[in-house]
Amino acid sequence: MPTTPDMTTASDPGLLDTLQHQVAVFARRAEQTRLGGVGQVRNSMDRAAYLLLNRLDKEGPMGVKALAASMGIDSSTVTRQVAPLVDTGLVKRTSHPEDGRAVVLQLSPRGEARLNEVRSSRRDLMAELTDDWSPEERESFCTLLTRFNSALSARQTSQVTPDEPAS
Repeated sequence: MPTTPDMTTASDPGLLDTLQHQVAVFARRAEQTRLGGVGQVRNSMDRAAYLLLNRLDKEGPMGVKALAASMGIDSSTVTRQVAPLVDTGLVKRTSHPEDGRAVVLQLSPRGEARLNEVRSSRRDLMAELTDDWSPEERESFCTLLTRFNSALSARQTSQVTPDEPAS
């Protein structure tokens, strides 16, 4: 009985070429649209802002170092990315409840509202783009994309040396 070659190994460079190309196309298109939602440019939000606001929403108030560690990026990067969010009132700086000298970042009510607006718009976009997918296909895609992102994260973490900050 003939066997089907394992399409997930390096033995099929054509499939891996297609995979890397599709990932590059996805990244470009996602950045171009900023996954702003269904016809709503006003609901677009840059990737860094979305990820920071989302993390603060999911994990609660935290310091810059903790936020950077939880996101796998350098503290200076978080500081730079948070500044415009503070300036626009989406994030607020407060004193740490146990150590008044330390600063804690937290999602402001305005930031929470804005994040919910963007999430809703993006959810509508995902529904539109996968409208002809079965629930099983959506689930499978989420599972595989999560697995892919986890592998990328683990690879990045294993390649960072103490003298080399993550970017």
